[in-house]
This record gives sequence, C-alpha cells and structure tokens, in this order.
Amino acid sequence: MEELKIVKIGGHIINDEDALNTFLDDFSQLDTPKILVHGGGKSASNLAKQVNIEVQMINGRRVTNAETLDIITMVYAGKINKKIVAKLQARNTNAIGFSGADGNSIVAVKRPVKTIDYGFAGDIQKVNTKNLKLLLNHRITPIFCAITHDENGQLLNTNADTIASELAIAFAKEYATELYYCFEKNGVLEDVNNDDSVIETIDTKNYQPLLKDNIIADGMLPKLTNCFHAINHDVEKVHIGTSAILLHKNTTHTTIQK
Repeated sequence: MEELKIVKIGGHIINDEDALNTFLDDFSQLDTPKILVHGGGKSASNLAKQVNIEVQMINGRRVTNAETLDIITMVYAGKINKKIVAKLQARNTNAIGFSGADGNSIVAVKRPVKTIDYGFAGDIQKVNTKNLKLLLNHRITPIFCAITHDENGQLLNTNADTIASELAIAFAKEYATELYYCFEKNGVLEDVNNDDSVIETIDTKNYQPLLKDNIIADGMLPKLTNCFHAINHDVEKVHIGTSAILLHKNTTHTTIQK
C-alpha cells in the first residue's frame, strides 16, 4: 500500500517567515504523495483587531460570526494559502490551494448550538477523496485551508487539526496514512516553559491524567482529540513536533498511540 503523509502546520510557523521557509524546505523533500493543511488563526485575529472585530475563543476554538467568517476566508483561503502555494512552486512542489468547497472535497454542517454557539463553525460530515486522488496520482499536492462548506452555498470555519485528521481517516482505506502536526515546539510539553520537557508518548492510559493535571489544555485539547480520533480510525501513525520529524531526522517529538 502506497504511503500518504498528511501534514498540518501551526500558526507560529505561518507567521514566522524563516520558520515557514524551513518547514517548506522539509515538506517539499517528501517523496511520497502528500497533503498540507494550514490554519492562520493569529493572522486572522490580528486583521480582525485592526478593523475592530472582536475575537472570541472558547476551549481553543474560535467563535465565528458573519464578520469573522469574512475575515478568515480572506486570510486563510486567500493570503496564506496562495503564499504557501507560491513558495512550494519555487521548491519544485506542484501544489494547488483548496478550501473544502473546491472540488466539493470537504462537506460540513453548521455546528448545532448546545451550551455554546460557535456561529459559522463547521463539523465535517464527508470527505470526497476521488478528485484529490487524481491530483495525488500525478504528484500534485493539495494545500487545504481551514474552510469547509455545507453544499448549500455556505462557507464554514473548521478547525485545521480536525480537517487534517478527517483527511487522514478518509484516505486510510487506500493509503498507508501518516498524520503529522508540525509546530514550533518539539512536541507536547509537560511544562510549557521548558521546551525540553517533551512527552514522547501519549496513549489512552496517560492521556486522562494529563488532562486532569491541566498539562493538556487550551489549543492542545482539540489537537489531541483529533490525534486519538485518527489513531482509532486506521491512521497508521500520528506525530507532533517540528518539521524535522517529516524527514525522520533524529529529533525528539511526541507520538500518539492507542
């Protein structure tokens, strides 16, 4: 079975030109079919503040009203996505930018209101792999931003970690799929103030104590939820760390296991 690597990059990498270039140097060297997923929340938040739109986050997830949706669509699907595509072309990696609406690739529904109204947040219902497989077979790399759609003309803000996880699960039936969450840290840290305190393995046994002790919190919560979701749905490997892990360089990182 052919390998497929699905890689999600965090906001700090996107906002740091040197870090982004280093990541794309590594990503472009992957010689297997690959898909890149990016967010860009900090850039979107900065633009929102410039135009006096309130930024509201709950449990690491953005509350998306109509004005905020306009902002993130411009930033995610426009500026950031096309910048990454252009930089990859310069590295001889043929890439095409995607939202979930493009090619009807990721269908979602507006998150129902329970205790919290997240606004135009999308919960993924379906990933259509057919068109994406055509690209992968021709070594064209899809670059996904954190936008999906509902098939009724509505764009939806969807967590980029979730998009990466659902893409990995959808392709796991046809590829030996590996999922990578790359950001500026070496992995999940036991002490956020100590970059060397990497928890090298997280499984179902030590996950709950980490939650109880508030070691895994804020934005790391949805990330780890998506990691375990992927591992429990036939994704072969899930790793968290710097881009050095993509090329199997000798580097400390976090591996998620059942």
